[in-house]
Amino acid sequence: MTQDLYPVGEAPPLGIVPERMHACTVRRERFGPPKDSLKIEVVPVPEVGDDEVLVYVMAAGVNYNNVWASMGVPIDVIAQHQKAGLGTDFHIGGSDASGIVYKVGKNVAYPRVGDEVVIHCGMWDAHCPHVQAGGDPMYSPSFHIWGYESNWGAFAQFTKVQPHQCLPRPRHLSWEASAAYMLVGATAYRMLHGFAPNTVKQGDVVLVWGAAGGLGSMALQICRSVGAIPVAVVSSDDKFEHCMRLGAKGCINRSDFDHWGMLPHWTDKEGFDRWLAGARRFGKAIWDIVGEKRSPAIVFEHPGESTIPTSLFTCDTGGMVIICAGTTGYNATIDLRYLWMRQKRFQGAHFANDEQAAGINALVSAGKVDPCLSRTFSFAEIPMAHQLMFENQHPHGNMAVLVGAPAMGMGAKPDEGSQDTPAGSEAASAATQQIAELA
Repeated sequence: MTQDLYPVGEAPPLGIVPERMHACTVRRERFGPPKDSLKIEVVPVPEVGDDEVLVYVMAAGVNYNNVWASMGVPIDVIAQHQKAGLGTDFHIGGSDASGIVYKVGKNVAYPRVGDEVVIHCGMWDAHCPHVQAGGDPMYSPSFHIWGYESNWGAFAQFTKVQPHQCLPRPRHLSWEASAAYMLVGATAYRMLHGFAPNTVKQGDVVLVWGAAGGLGSMALQICRSVGAIPVAVVSSDDKFEHCMRLGAKGCINRSDFDHWGMLPHWTDKEGFDRWLAGARRFGKAIWDIVGEKRSPAIVFEHPGESTIPTSLFTCDTGGMVIICAGTTGYNATIDLRYLWMRQKRFQGAHFANDEQAAGINALVSAGKVDPCLSRTFSFAEIPMAHQLMFENQHPHGNMAVLVGAPAMGMGAKPDEGSQDTPAGSEAASAATQQIAELA
C-alpha cells in the first residue's frame, strides 16, 4: 500500500509517488536571513504534465540564488510564481540536483523511469518561436532558472523538471558530488566556450576572478582541459594551494592592491593617475606569473563594480571580458578609450544551453573536471548551509546537501555538524526538530 508521506532518506518503491513530501521552503512572511527564512514543512508532490519529469532527489547543490530567494531580493520569488500563475504561496529553491527518475509524461522519450540523472537549471518553452527557429534558448523570452524563477527546486524529496534538463549522472561520483557542479560548471563552460571567436584555446592567458569559489574552481579546470594558462585572483593567500591544485599557473591576492572601486573621472587627473598606477601594478603581477608580457585573452569576471575597470584595462587587445554577475555591485565604469582603441569585447553571460551543459557534464564524466565538493550537509542543515554562504563563511569550492541519499555517502563527513556557526547550529537544530514533528 502506498504511503501518503515518506521520511526523509527513505525512498518509495521505484515509480511509486506519494501525495506529500518534505521540503525546505521560503514564504513571504519569513523573508530575511536564511537561518530564519528557510523552514522544513510538508507540501504536495507536484503534478507532472505530458512534457515533464518527476525526479526523486538524492542530493542538491547549494548556490547563492537561494540566499537571494530567502531574502526576497533582488526579486520577490513568491510574487514571481504567482504572477506566472503557479498557484503556490511558497518557494522551494535549489538549482542543482542528482536523483532518480520516478515518473515521466507521455511525450517524454528520455529520461526513463529508473534513470540516474543530474539536472541543469535552464528552462524554456519548447514552443517559443525563437527556440523553434533554432535560436539559442538562452535568448528566448521564456528562459528562466529552475529552482529560482520557477518553483519545485531541489530542496525537496521530489522535483519537477523539463526532460532536456536531465543528463546522465557520472557514476564514479557520489550522489552529493554529482549534485554540486552543474550550475557553476555550465555557467563557466558557456563563459569560456560560448562566445566565438573569443573562446578559450591552448596557450591563452585567462584571468579568473574569485578562483577559489565554486564558479572559479570550474573555470580553472576548464582552462586546464584545453591547455590554457589560468591566473587566479583570490582574497587571501590561504586559497593559493586550492587554486594551484586545480591548474592555476599562479595566484594574485587582491588584498595586496588598493585601487578597487569605480573608475575616477578622466578629468580628475590626480585620481585617475593614482588608479592607473594600481591597475598597471596589477597587470605586471599577471605578467610576472605568466613569465612574459602577455595579457589575458579572456578575463573571467563576476565581482563587477569593484573590478571591471581593472579587468578591461588588463585584457589583451582583441580580448574579452566576460561577466555573469555583480557580486560587488552593478554600476560598473569603464574607460571607453581602451574599449574602442584596443577593440576589446565586454560580454554578458547567463547560465548555459543544453549543449554547453552537456559539455561540462562530459568533462566531469571523463574525470577532467572535479566537482570540488568541499562540504556536505544533511537535509535539516539546509538553512545553515545558506547562512554560511550569506555570511561569506562557506568553504572553498562547492557545497551539497543530502536529501534521499544515505548520510554516509562518499562525499559526506560524519563530524561536519561540529563545524557549525552559532547561527547555523540554531538553524540546523530547529530544522531537525521540524522534520521530527512533521514525520
